[in-house]
Formats: sequence, C-alpha cells, structure tokens
Amino acid sequence: MNWKSQKQRAIKAFEDFLSTPLETQLQQHLNTQTSVALSLFHDVAANVPAYKAFLAARAINPATIQSLEEFQKLPAIAKENYILRYPLADLCRNGQLAGCDMIAASSGSSGKPTFWPRFFTDELQIATRFEQIFHDSFYTDARRTLAVICFTLGTWVGGMFTTNCCRYLASKGYPLTVITPGNNKEEILRVVQELGSAFEQVVLLGYPPFLKDVIDTGIARGVEWQEYQIKFVMAGEVFSEEWRSLVGKRVGSQNPCYDFASLYGTADAGVLGNETPLSICIRRFLAENPDAARALFGESRLPTLVQYDPCSRFFEVQDGALLFSGDNGVPLVRYDILDTGGIISYDAMLQFLAEWGFDPVAELQNESQNSARGVHSLPFVYVFGRSNFTVSYFGANIYPENVTVGLEQPGIQEWVTGKFVLQVKEDADKNRFLSVVVELAPGVEGSEDQREAIASSILSQLLRLNSEFANYVPAEYQTPQVALAAMGDAEYFPVGVKHRYTRK
Repeated sequence: MNWKSQKQRAIKAFEDFLSTPLETQLQQHLNTQTSVALSLFHDVAANVPAYKAFLAARAINPATIQSLEEFQKLPAIAKENYILRYPLADLCRNGQLAGCDMIAASSGSSGKPTFWPRFFTDELQIATRFEQIFHDSFYTDARRTLAVICFTLGTWVGGMFTTNCCRYLASKGYPLTVITPGNNKEEILRVVQELGSAFEQVVLLGYPPFLKDVIDTGIARGVEWQEYQIKFVMAGEVFSEEWRSLVGKRVGSQNPCYDFASLYGTADAGVLGNETPLSICIRRFLAENPDAARALFGESRLPTLVQYDPCSRFFEVQDGALLFSGDNGVPLVRYDILDTGGIISYDAMLQFLAEWGFDPVAELQNESQNSARGVHSLPFVYVFGRSNFTVSYFGANIYPENVTVGLEQPGIQEWVTGKFVLQVKEDADKNRFLSVVVELAPGVEGSEDQREAIASSILSQLLRLNSEFANYVPAEYQTPQVALAAMGDAEYFPVGVKHRYTRK
C-alpha cells in the first residue's frame, strides 16, 4: 500500500469538501451524471479483483462498455452473487483492505451480518447529504446547534458514520457541536436538559420509533421540548405523515417541512438520498391525496420520498427493483439492494403535481424565510423497502405502513407505542384472519373498548389506503383481530432487538 498516496488522497478530498459551497456541489450533476457511472465502472473493472472476476466469469469485456445503454445491460450485483462470493479484500481496490481505515457491519436483518470497509474520503461525500439537511432544513449556518447522536454506537453503520459526518460539517465552519449518547435514553434526556439551553436548536438523530419513545418519555417526565427548538434526522424505516405531524406537535414544531429530514441509508454505501423541504412538502400533499399518490407510485402505500445526487449515487430501476452505483471502500456497480421503488426526474415530478393542482415550490415560499432554501433540481427516488415485509391476505398485499396510519389517529396514538406485529393466521376451522398484535404505551393496561377502537381505526385506514384490501377481502374478513401486549413483551416486542413488523 502506498501510504503517501493515501495521505494525499485524504488531503485533497478534505480540501475539496471544505472549499466547495453546497450549491456548487449540488449543481454538478446537471452535466456529468452519465459519465460518472461509466467512469466508475471502468475504474472498478480495472482495479477491483472481485469485479474483474465477476465480469470474466460472464465473458464481459469492459472495453466494450462505452455508453449508458451498454452500461445498463450489465448484470446487476447483489450480496448473493457478488459480496458473499469473494474475499473481503478482493472487493476493495487493488485487493487491499489496507486502503480503508474503518469497517462497519450491516444489521443482518436479511441474513448473516456483512462487513463494509470504507475510507475517510467515502464519508466526505456522505457528509454533503448531512450538509444539505443542516443547511437547507435547519439553517445551521446561522444557528448554534447541538447534534445528539441517538443511533446505536458500535460496529453498526448508523452511529459512527453520522457522528463523523456531523464533525466534518463543524470543520467546514458550521456552528455545530456533536455529542454521542447513542441509544441510551436516560443519557439523551440528561444531555438535552443540561446542554440544550446553551444552543439555539437541538437536533436528535436516530431511528423514528426510538426518537418517538425518547420524546414521549421526556413528556411524561415534564421535559419542555419546545424550549429546545427540536429538529429530527431519521433513518431506517418508512413512517407516515401522520407520524411526522404527531411527533412534531409534541415538540412544538411549527414547520414539519423544515424540522424533519429522513435519510435513505444503508450499511452497504452510507446515505443514498435524503429528504429535503421540497420532498417533504410533496409527500405531505400526497398523503392527503391518496389518488394522486396511487397515480404517481402505482401502489396504495406511501413510500419514503427523497432526492439524490446522481454524481454521488447513480440510480436505475430494473423490474421494479432499485439499482445504484457508487464509490465506496467496496465500490458498487449496478448493485441490487433488494429495495423496490422508482425514480422521477425533478421536472417530471413538478409537472405531475401541476396536473393535480399543486405547486410545492410556491407552497415552500409561503412557509420559509428564504424561498431558495431546500429547492434543488435534483431527481427523486422513492423507496417502498423490502417487498418481503408484506403479508398476503385474500390475494391483497397488506403493508405495515397501512396499519401504522391506523395507530396514529387521534385518540388511538396516546395508547400505543406505534410498534405492532402483522400476521395472517388461521382459526380452528382453518379460516384465515388478519392478526395485529399492538404494543401498549407505558402505563396503559389496555381495555376491550381500546382494543375495539384500535381494530376499527386500522380497518378504516386499510379501506382508505389499500384498494386491493378493499376490493379483494370479503367484508366479513376485513376487520383485523387485534391483541394488546405490554411494552417490551418478550414474544412480540423484545427489548434491544431490531423490530420486525410482519411475521409469516
């Protein structure tokens, strides 16, 4: 390994990051996106032993790939046919793991945990995603900000990656201070109460259900969240706009488009895209207009909607699956992450919304102090997540997102944590029924009246949002059988385990 060249690579990348204005960075895609994908392919084909072998085994000569059309005919790579087939070092440039300075592990939610090496320079391009959020949404360039890292710290990608990226923003001149309690709820509450008043705003970064638990626990203990100008950066799960409104209300948020941002991130390649004030504004309109959402996305459930930079992560759609290419410690070319979704250009999105009588840019101009903030002509990617998280009931695909909205309705939301387990079961006569086990909020014992109200709320949202459910499932089988479980129930909601919302 040439340590001198590694040092020079780090110095140049950091200088570029520190000296390049955010707006300049976000405009580079306007004339370079195709060449970025092709350039990455040729670099990886020449310098990554595993990808060389992958192409050779399929009799593909890299020199023949000279256009985007040819690039898009290349076989996709995935964990099964690529990542797990080759030694870890061979997945890195020049077959050298020493070219990376850190290794993260995936959560293992889809199988055995996977290791992902990366170098300092890989984090800098992800730091630009955080800069988008902290600059465009939270105005951190003008507000002293405390960033509280609530992601789990350790080998998992979220905590350490987020911490590093936030510190790079401080190096760039943002008045940003980082503290890392991780997912220790008691420490988070102590940090906010003892340090929060010294800053103009406090940003909580973590997984949505955990952050809601932090907020609710704080309220129960008398924490006056509105005193701290709370903002949220989230990752890991699709959530509803009802959830965003509910959590926003509990912390005194006045403008959800500028107080929240969700990341589309993975252990495989860091952050692939991020919510912007514009994407949130659009998603909130679509949540209120299910017919428009169905026309745009082709499904009844509302996906995560983010914008992405094609110079950093180049997306494609193949048979409904999202593929992306991006440079990392393990460079990935046409990688199938097993997420379903699609891509929409900036112009196509605004044209579609105009046909439905909505102008999100004008809407944001009415809400923000500076109309330019949060509006960039970046393309959109929407993500439904892993298709295997659905359950099939009378031929209808039932999505956890549909049930979630039912639990977030007024009157219901005070009783529950938001966690549930969705299953299709059979009774003694082998008749199928929809089972929903719901976790009760702390201090709530659960009554028959509450159980019936929850079942009714879930049913009404399934009928409103899921046309397959409304039309495929006979009326006598539509009402879900709801069971209420105490918080932390060992069978359904074990503490410290990544929650799964469906069971087969």
